[in-house]
Amino acid sequence: MKFVFASDSFKGSLSSADTIRILTKAAREVFGDCRTVGVEVADGGEGTVSAVTRATRGRRVEAEVHDPIMRKIRSSYGVFGDNAIIEMAEASGLTLLNEQERNPLITTTYGTGELILDALERGIRNITIAIGGSATNDGGTGCLSALGVKFLDSDGNVLEGNGGNLAKISAIDISGLDKRIEKSNITVMCDVTNPLCGEKGATYVFGPQKGASAAMLETLESGMQNYRKAVLGLFGIDCNDIEGSGAAGGLGAAMSVFLGGRISSGIETVLDLIHFDDIISDADWIITGEGRTDHQSCYGKVIYGVGKHALKHGIPVVAVCGSLGEGYEKLYEYGITSFITTIDKPMTLDEAMSDAEKLYYSASVRAFRFIKSVSRIS
Repeated sequence: MKFVFASDSFKGSLSSADTIRILTKAAREVFGDCRTVGVEVADGGEGTVSAVTRATRGRRVEAEVHDPIMRKIRSSYGVFGDNAIIEMAEASGLTLLNEQERNPLITTTYGTGELILDALERGIRNITIAIGGSATNDGGTGCLSALGVKFLDSDGNVLEGNGGNLAKISAIDISGLDKRIEKSNITVMCDVTNPLCGEKGATYVFGPQKGASAAMLETLESGMQNYRKAVLGLFGIDCNDIEGSGAAGGLGAAMSVFLGGRISSGIETVLDLIHFDDIISDADWIITGEGRTDHQSCYGKVIYGVGKHALKHGIPVVAVCGSLGEGYEKLYEYGITSFITTIDKPMTLDEAMSDAEKLYYSASVRAFRFIKSVSRIS
């Protein structure tokens, strides 16, 4: 009997690596002698670099970059073979700022550009960038500035790349864009389809969580519309026609248009990088899961991606989840065979979080006992 463990983290309590450790212990208790393979996975958000570098036996490298408000920090990204995996949140993320510092008029993706530049300096030409968790609404102009693009005002002055300066852009000079980009393959992990501008665009949908007030939103949207027109004039491309261009405050647009990046599902990119299909090809069962499962899990989450790949191979999947919400049943269509929750009695969220490891282990044992019973019947 071969089991493959590929679960998302339970945010705030268990990492993907923790679930592998606990599942391995539970499998040994129920089955004794069995083969287990644990694979850390993520969907392009928090933990993506860790998951990919461990699965590929890569390494982390450090670089000094600037954070969203241009303070120097030490950041890192993953390297495996001739590939780099970068989380933009490591340089331009919301978690790098306290609530008082969150202001999308001044925050910048400059540090993300510096991480890309560092990878290029190391001779890496296959670069994958996870763009979730940003603190920015600069259209990616900060990132592009670090890579040599100049954004100019009506007097020809070079503008810093931030949300407040988008309205001042009169011309864009791409002659200084790092030439190594042309010989690079850029993949952008993105699971939102929002356009750059408009009611469902970067500013109005994601701006408030980055600290934008109502008045700020109007200023930022006006600037983003100006940026969109400038890009249209230079490239003949309307960013609003690109699904995901509004991701990470418009970084999706910058990566796609200026860098030739290919926007791809986060979980699909991760599973491809770690050669997940090869890992599960001879598996009897797969165990996946996440903290909370509901209808949103069908939109590019780990459990959805794992289930789809398992379905393709005809492998049954048990999902061990913290809780189930409205619409979780939809995942039966995407390869999930059965769900088991870690919650075994009425309790508060705090109680569930503090006892996460014990609850997860108990649920894992139940999952393997279920599998053993099914195996006997079949």
